[in-house]
Amino acid sequence: MMKEIMLFILALSLCLSVKGQIESESDEVALAAPMDDIVERRISKERRLLNYSKLQENDVFWSKRVWRVIDVREKINLAFKYEPQPLIKIILDGVENGDIDVYGTEDDKFTYRLSQDEVQSMIFETDTIPVIDPETYKTTYKVVSNSLDYQSVKRYRIKEMWYFDSKSSSLNVRILGVAPLKEVYGERGEFRYETPMFWIYFPHARSTLARHTAYNPHNDESQMSWTDIFDMRYFSSNIIKVSNEFDRKIDSYLSGTDRLLEGQKIKDEIFNFEQDMWEY
Repeated sequence: MMKEIMLFILALSLCLSVKGQIESESDEVALAAPMDDIVERRISKERRLLNYSKLQENDVFWSKRVWRVIDVREKINLAFKYEPQPLIKIILDGVENGDIDVYGTEDDKFTYRLSQDEVQSMIFETDTIPVIDPETYKTTYKVVSNSLDYQSVKRYRIKEMWYFDSKSSSLNVRILGVAPLKEVYGERGEFRYETPMFWIYFPHARSTLARHTAYNPHNDESQMSWTDIFDMRYFSSNIIKVSNEFDRKIDSYLSGTDRLLEGQKIKDEIFNFEQDMWEY
């Protein structure tokens, strides 16, 4: 009899414990703010940046500067233009918050740092439009400010350094700078030219870009940061320039298919350099 009473008390306490847990979880669900997910994402916000390996001047046996262009309209680069949060928006938000410094386009050596006012003038363009009074038909002119259309940034210019590390006997690459290219149109909507907005010094921007996730078209659960995208080179690009004695771009002496073939030739030469360093 005593055994049955003990079992009854144990079962009753277990039921009360489960009921209390369910009520507690129900209260938490009722009080929790709604979110567009099933769990709170903290990994990307708390992710620690993997720093570059230490490199000394004597370790660099060979180096070459290379300039590339990333076209966001290519399939593998669609993450760059992901409409809810394209890369250009992340960069501009970082600039506005003071997390990312930007430099002028007079050269690509990061010599002139732009002020907040200069950056704002790039983001917000002013225009003068005529306004007609419906009663007096008098025409007045009003200055309006238009914010940057993120979709007008369709390409990015990359400056990087390829180098052979004699200490590890490996060919490596580090991105030095990223410059968004903005399309400029005429009054009739015709395309006129493309121009770089500014340069960001990538080594300093890596920590900020590491806190923002990039869209993964294959798996929403496998999140990559923008630092991962660049460091793992998960993008497609075309070489437009390599350091040379004339400091000229490929399109200054070649055009069309020949220009693309020259870029591929430079890429193969860099790859073959590493292979030629080994003896079999």
